[in-house]
This record gives sequence, C-alpha cells and structure tokens, in this order.
Amino acid sequence: MTKKAAVMMIDGFEESETMQITDLLRRAGVETYTYRFQDEEYVEGMQKIKVKSDRRFSEEVKEADVIVVPGGRTCAAKFIADEEFMNTLKWFNENGKLIAGMCSGTTVLEAAGVLQGKKATGYTGYEEKLKSAEFVHEVAVFDQNVVTSQGPATPYPFAFKIMEALGIDPSGMKARLLYSLAGGR
Repeated sequence: MTKKAAVMMIDGFEESETMQITDLLRRAGVETYTYRFQDEEYVEGMQKIKVKSDRRFSEEVKEADVIVVPGGRTCAAKFIADEEFMNTLKWFNENGKLIAGMCSGTTVLEAAGVLQGKKATGYTGYEEKLKSAEFVHEVAVFDQNVVTSQGPATPYPFAFKIMEALGIDPSGMKARLLYSLAGGR
C-alpha cells in the first residue's frame, strides 16, 4: 500500500528544505503533497521565492502516514499560532502517527508537546529550546513516532530517516544519488 506524506508550507518556510524533502519522498514512491494555510496557492518562502503548493490545509492531512514540518526562520511562530494545525500535530501524536520536523520545525513539535520523553535533535543551540526531549547531537533521529533533523544542510538524511520510519529502504536511492561517496551518513 502506498504511503502518504503531508509537507507543510506557511509564509517564511525554508524553500530548499521543503522542496528537497518533497522531491526525495516522491522519488521513493511516497504519495506526497504540500499543504498551504492561505487561499493563494503560491506560498512565499524565507528567501522570497514563491512556491506553488498542492493543497490547502484541511482535515485531509490526517489521512497521511506522516506530517512533515520543515524549517524557516519566521515560520515556526506562524505554525505555533495556528491552533488547528497544533491540534493536528497533537492528534497525530495521540494516534501514534509519524511526525517529522527539522530545523525550526522541531520547535513547533516541542510547542505541540509531541517531543515529550523522546530522543530528538535540532539546529545548533536548540538543545535549550527542545526541553521536553532527550536532545542528541545527531544529524537525524527517529524515536517512537517522531523524526527530527538538525537544519538546512540535512534534508537528505532527514528524508531518508522518514523513509526508514515508513518502512521504505532508502539504500537504492542513496546509491543512485552517490550519497555515500559524498560522505553522507
């Protein structure tokens, strides 16, 4: 059965993280859609690049096997301010569904209470921001139902960790991308 991923996009999202994660998950055969929080289908990223999203955020997101919260300097506060979205993250956690966050997205997971008692990683200095988690200094971490990753240079290991958490072996893709030759872990 095909796995489904919901990748969130809100004004200020980190374009390269979001697009690389989306691309890699789609290449792995995961039915992946990007979701926006406004009526306008183009969402402006952190670098002022406007990216077309697939769908508007709705209850449909709960049909996904994983919800992905990428980073972006200003987007974490916007995610946290959206009560419906935060309740959706809590719902995913309560139902044991996979939740993934990288860079500032990890602070959104912290605010939603989904990191409590789980190993997590995050951007430099986030050890102080992710207080409910057992912070580990690793590139990407999967614990229980949560995948976290450090920051802008980590979309590949983050996406590979999401694949593994979904039961997809990323080794073939890593080989095709010459990932290990580039020093990827």
